[in-house]
Amino acid sequence: MDPIVAERIRADVNTNDVVLYMKGTPVFPQCGFSAQAVQILGMLGVKFKGVDVLTDPGVRQGIKDFSNWPTIPQLYIKGEFVGGSDIMREMFQSGELLQMLTNKGVALNADQKAS
Repeated sequence: MDPIVAERIRADVNTNDVVLYMKGTPVFPQCGFSAQAVQILGMLGVKFKGVDVLTDPGVRQGIKDFSNWPTIPQLYIKGEFVGGSDIMREMFQSGELLQMLTNKGVALNADQKAS
């Protein structure tokens, strides 16, 4: 793995509470799985940094190597790899994702949190 890409990923993951490596942008996801991940975070009222892997092939492969996870999107909360859209969906449905965000002290939009 390119050490410059690895450092860039490490910096993003460690300096942002929530990071989503995805295809496309939060405003315009380029695949259904990324769209689902953005929707889940939106329903929870989570502010996050979206990283479009389609704009940089090094990051697209690098994030897979970094996490040892073969698919995108990939969610990180407070530096911890959570998983992809299927895991996010399961955690959201069970309430585990909200609990994890709360336990890690991630700020949530109060309007979204109450619903």
